[in-house]
Amino acid sequence: MKRNVDLKDISDGRLYTANDMVRADCRDCEGCSACCRGMGSSIILDPLDIKRLCCGCSADFAGLMERYIELNVADGMIVPNLKMNGQEEACAFLDGSGRCGIHAFRPGICRLFPLGRYYEEKGFRYFLQIHECRKKDRGKIKVKKWLDTPDLKTYEQYTADWHGFLTDCQAAAETLDEEQARILNLYVLKTFYQTAYETEQFYSEFYGRLDQARETLGI
Repeated sequence: MKRNVDLKDISDGRLYTANDMVRADCRDCEGCSACCRGMGSSIILDPLDIKRLCCGCSADFAGLMERYIELNVADGMIVPNLKMNGQEEACAFLDGSGRCGIHAFRPGICRLFPLGRYYEEKGFRYFLQIHECRKKDRGKIKVKKWLDTPDLKTYEQYTADWHGFLTDCQAAAETLDEEQARILNLYVLKTFYQTAYETEQFYSEFYGRLDQARETLGI
């Protein structure tokens, strides 16, 4: 999700790489689940997130839609996000103790928080959001350790490529009429989210779909 804000107003003024140390360690978030409540539709999911959730929850996309996720428009594209439930608007995956029930296969944005991504011409760097996390005594930790993501270099390239594709789709949608834009959105949703990834080799399967989608859409 794009944010039209000045980076200096929301960060510590630094940009980080995966090998940098950053004051993001919440010490297991013990006794706090504030970032898992009241987030609206902001916890946007990418295709790898859906793949992980489907495997971890033993469900398909339709099954996730029944309980855990919903669809909303972000930056002109229809994408899934984690659903918030009840009066407290709590993440559907929070357990009775306010702990994450899917920590081992949690989405990328959850792994990232309280960091954000600053996209550049070639990839992105990370920044620390200074107003988002309630913990005031966070410790220093290496970014890549905080992200807790296997094969991080490949994941970062995938994240940049997915962001670039969605940006191109958004630009294309702005040139279309309402019905054509709807068809574009449904195509992207079906191709990358609703159609299950059949193998363990997510990245190779994703890039096969990405190449086909760019050819089909002409973007």
